[in-house]
Order: sequence, then structure tokens, then C-alpha cells
Amino acid sequence: MAYSELVKSFERIRGYMREFYVYGFRTREEFSAKSARSYDNERRRLESILGQYTSSARNASGKRVYLSIDSRSGGSDPLFRLLKACSFTARDITLHFMLLDILSEDAPMTLTEIIESLESYSAGFEQPMQYDESGVRKKLAEYEKLGIVRIEKQGRVVRYLRAAQHDLSAYADALEFFSETGVCGAIGSFVCDKVRRSGVFEFKHHYITHTLDSEVLYELLCAISEKRIVTVEHRSARNGIQHTWRLLPLKIFVSVQNGRRWVMAYSFELHRIKAYRLDYIESVVKCEKGEACPRFDELRGVLDDMQQRMWGVSCGDDSPAEHVEFTVFIGDNEEYIYRRMLREKRCGSVERVDEHTARFAADVKDPGELIPWIRTFIGRIIQLDFSDRTLENRLREDINKMYDMYGIGGDEDAVP
Repeated sequence: MAYSELVKSFERIRGYMREFYVYGFRTREEFSAKSARSYDNERRRLESILGQYTSSARNASGKRVYLSIDSRSGGSDPLFRLLKACSFTARDITLHFMLLDILSEDAPMTLTEIIESLESYSAGFEQPMQYDESGVRKKLAEYEKLGIVRIEKQGRVVRYLRAAQHDLSAYADALEFFSETGVCGAIGSFVCDKVRRSGVFEFKHHYITHTLDSEVLYELLCAISEKRIVTVEHRSARNGIQHTWRLLPLKIFVSVQNGRRWVMAYSFELHRIKAYRLDYIESVVKCEKGEACPRFDELRGVLDDMQQRMWGVSCGDDSPAEHVEFTVFIGDNEEYIYRRMLREKRCGSVERVDEHTARFAADVKDPGELIPWIRTFIGRIIQLDFSDRTLENRLREDINKMYDMYGIGGDEDAVP
């Protein structure tokens, strides 16, 4: 059988993409998740779709093949190509073009008339195709949902037309910008294929790996919009164990620092709200039909209240919030430090103590989430005060070890 570069299982290519792009330091022999043959097949598939971004290097352990994508090299996310390389059968593609050729924008046709036209259309083929009413109806319903086909009803009679084509050239720049920055930018990328790309956008921080989570994100957004419960397959980052969770998705959180995405959802197994990283969700297995979950608005309100004490995505437990406070020095002509604190304070507060001093304070469920941000003020911190003394002492030790490492000052430079 000839090798095909089309993507049959996007979940599988999603996993391999991480191996080649995020963890591109492994050799063929070190990749143990699947067989060597599977590795070769997916590597060839990625090379055929993203060939110009494929690189390799050799060291003592062997040859490493990896993807190297410089987000500064252009405004278009190359990973969208993976979403556009889905597989299809010869019958699928033949039926697609025949339907679009038969249907018009102003002459509606019934299902019976469409099937008769299809049979007449393929009568000249060496092997004429047979069409059953159910299959064609399902394809037309799919196209109606996608906006390719319109439906007109007159009593019990249903007629189909090709949807009108719109000139989107006036929106080219907006579509291009949305495709690279929007939550479901993959939709914008598909639409952009129909218009001229201006190529006017360049991005300093261009998070492209979230493209691989587009299908999962779409299903979760649909569930949030419909207030429905979903069942997801989630693989633990800590031990690699796969879990099946029954969740009520409430909100999507996106990090402005690294582009990571989480779904904040109520777990019916854990009986609490918890964050789940989208790149660890392998699939949204099913969405329960019927009425919307009656507890959605109640739990959404609970999450809104929790956000007043959340720095990141950690909800903490039932214990009281911890107090975090630190004071920084602001030198002459350094008002940007104070403005930055105001801009990045999130659920905390910033108080201007005097001309050269500002104090940040917050009550949060998980004070550990603030540590990376607090570290960015090292060299300016003149006082620390945490209710969690263990965490405070750990931060003090880290800062003082750094001072020792670089031979900075003496005891007078230690953080009070």
C-alpha cells in the first residue's frame, strides 16, 4: 500500500508533534511510546507537511529529528497545515465536488432530485457510483451545519441550495490577525485560505503549539456555551496515567506568559472545581445530550468568587487564603516599575508607600504561584511578609543563595 501523508488520526499526530517540536532531543531508539515503524510513518508524515521546518542533528546517542520553527520568521502559524491535511476517501472527495457542481444558489432541489442528478452525473463513469438516500442526506446535513449548503422548507418538503459566497477581501487583515491570536484561530486560518493574505503582522510572542489543541478547545467551548457535561480522556503529566473524567466545563483560562490553556471545570468524581491543561486532554469523548446542567450558573458563580483569591489556575483547598506581601524600591526615573506592578497585580493590590517605595499585597489560595512573578523583582525587594513562613523562608534562601553564587554584598544585602 502506498504511503499517504494525510492525517487519519489527529490525536496521534498531536502526540508526535510534541515529541518532535517540544521534546526534539530524542533519537528514534529513545522514542518508546510507539513502535519504530509508527515513529517512521509519523516522521515522514510531518516531513511531508512541515518539510521546511524539519531539521536533524547527530550526537553520540544517534540521530535526532526535530521541528525548528522560529515564531519571528513570519506571521502565519505553520501548524495550521496539520488541521488541513485530514484524510478522505476517493468517494468522499468525488461526492463533494459533484454536490457543489449540481447545487446552485438560486435553484433549490429536493433530495430525490439531487440523487437523480448524482446518478446521471456518474453514469458515464467506468464504475458508476451508487448513492443511498440516507448517506446523501447526512452529507447535506453536515454541509448545512458548515454553512456550505442552505435549506428551504415548504411544509414537509425540504429543498437544498448552495450557500451564497461572500466577498471577504475587506476583512483580510482582521481574519489574518484573528487566525494567529484568536482562541480558535484555526477557524480564521481556514477562512484566510479564501482571501489574499497581507502578511503585515509579525509577533514578538507567538504561541503556536496551542494549535494542536484546537479540536479539544472547540468541543469544550461548545459544552460551555450549551452548559453541558462532557467526558474527557486526560493523561497525567506527573505519571503518564490516563484518566477518564466527567466534567462540567465552566471557563477557559489562557496564560499571557506562555500561551498555555486550561479548562476550569467541576469534577463530578472529585466534587470540586479544578484546572485541566488542554494539552493533556487527549479527547473529549462525548457530550451528554438533553437539558443543560442545572448547576452550571451556580458553579460558574462559585468559580467567579474563587477567582478573587486565585493568582493562576490553582484553586487550592478549603483552607483559608494565605497572605502575601512584599515591598520594592523604585529609583529615580523608574516609574515604569510602579506602572508594571499596577498592570500585573491581578487579584492583589498595590500601595504607593512613598516616592521610592511601593507595596504589593494579596490573599490567595496558592501563594506558590506568585513566586515566579516575585522573583522578577529580585534586586528591588526590600521586605517580604508571607503568612506561609515556610514558603517565605524558601524564597529568602533562594535569593540569598543567588547572592552568594554571584558574590553580591554581605549580610546587609539579605532580604529582611
